[in-house]
Formats: sequence, structure tokens, C-alpha cells
Amino acid sequence: MFKFKADQKVFEIGGVKIGRGRGDNPPVLIGSIFYHKHRLVSDEKKGEFDRDAAEKLLKCHEEIVDKTKIPGLIDVVIPSPEAVAKYIDFVSKLIDKPFLIDVPTLEVMSTALSYVRDVGLSSRVVFNSLTPRSKDEELSILLESGVKSAVLLLYTSRIIDVDARIEALRELLFKAEKAGVTAPLVDTFVMDVPSLSIALRAILSVKSMFGLPCGCGAHNAVSLMKKRLREVYGVEGVEAAALASNIAPIVLSADFVLYGPIEAYKAIFPATYIITTSYRYLARRGESLIEL
Repeated sequence: MFKFKADQKVFEIGGVKIGRGRGDNPPVLIGSIFYHKHRLVSDEKKGEFDRDAAEKLLKCHEEIVDKTKIPGLIDVVIPSPEAVAKYIDFVSKLIDKPFLIDVPTLEVMSTALSYVRDVGLSSRVVFNSLTPRSKDEELSILLESGVKSAVLLLYTSRIIDVDARIEALRELLFKAEKAGVTAPLVDTFVMDVPSLSIALRAILSVKSMFGLPCGCGAHNAVSLMKKRLREVYGVEGVEAAALASNIAPIVLSADFVLYGPIEAYKAIFPATYIITTSYRYLARRGESLIEL
């Protein structure tokens, strides 16, 4: 649908293709589980959660993946070393697809990546994430784990600046190589509503210049405004705003979207299905929507 100057790379991770290529592959939708204050979690530090409710949630998620044929992955948020084995075992045994590991500290990163290496899950893991601030110790931990895929978050203090994100990517590609990453997924960094449009523009730039699979955590645009949106527009307004934010990257050729809490699967998968189905008809005519 979008014709870019650079050849578009496609990485196959644990049997799932990430990268839309020439438009042959659908975007990948990534939802988070066990996030901060998730109703499933009773004790974040100990990694205790409602297993029955979590299993039901993941099975419902897989059902809509099967219905829409849109790939869906799980971002496993791990807040503490004690939660590592419990969360990873639960998700990896229930779902036979790759999954992301999302950690807050170096200690949790080390524990989690050592664990996936020891239990033979390295080939199914995407590390979330490396940033320009990642130190050599983090790169060494990732290298030793055998994990070959990581999200490269284009974090920058120059939030409203596409060029700053490109600079961050160049730095991160060097770090990723040192960490043994061969399947980098580029996250163009959304922090708020103003940065959403910049991140969307950066997706187009990254794909045109580097051809790497690219997306963003678009839901962050709404997260900081959630309270205000609820006061003005109600719960339905918040949900509509979140869906609009998440679907915008899909319309603009993103290869993946981190759409926030997994519960949002009910809206994002059907919406993405409509966009990708419509685009498929134009592709059959051999036409591009935009050339960059």
C-alpha cells in the first residue's frame, strides 16, 4: 500500500512475521498483561495473580486473533525478580507464539533473560526495550541470553522532533549489534498527544530510510490524558480516543502497534481488520496509496 525507497525487511520470530514487506503481511498487534494496577494481579512483588481470569483473557484474545487473521502478541510486564518465572511460565505454556518481556530495572532484566535462556525460550522472546540510555551491562546481559529480537525505543528529550528520533535510531542500531540483536523492531516513541503525530511521521521516515519493521506505543497519547478525557467525554470517550490513537499507525503503514492493556483487543483487532482488508483490494489493482 505504501511504496518506500528502501526494501522492507520482514523478521520471522517464533513463527510470526513482523514487517509488512510489500504489503503481503498484516500488522502485528501487541497488548500488555500484568501491567501496573492490572486487576488480575493481587501482588506485583510476589507475582501473584488470578490464573483463571488470566487464562480466560488470553483465550479470548487468541479467539479474535483466529477470527481476524491479524497476528497478536503479548507484552509480559514483569515488575520484580520474584514474578519472572511465574509470569513467563504462564504465558509461554498457554500461548505457543513469541512474546515480549517488559522490565523496569536491570535486576529484573538480568533475572528474566537468564531465565528464558535456561528454559530454552530465547528464540520466542522479544526484549522490550533498548533505548539510547541503555548501558553496556544491559547489552551484555542481552547478548548472553541468546535473545535475538528487541524493541529499539527512540527515546529523546526532543519530543517534538523527527530528526532526533532518527539520530536515536542510528545510535541504537550500534547498541543492538553489540547486544547480538538481529531482528530489531523500531518504536518511534509516543509520550503524549503532540508526540503522536511526530512518531507517525518518524515511522514513515524510518521505513523509507532503513526499511526496518516499525511501530509505536500509540496508546501513550491517551494515557496521560485519561482522567481529563473521562471527565469531559466519559468512559466511551476514553475508549474512542484510545482506538483512534492505536489505529492511526496502522493506517500509516506501521508494522506493529503496542496498543496498551490487553483488554483493548476487543476494539483494535476488528478495526485493524477493516483497514487491512480495504487496503488489500487496492493492492490487488497493483496500486500504491502513497510513495515515499
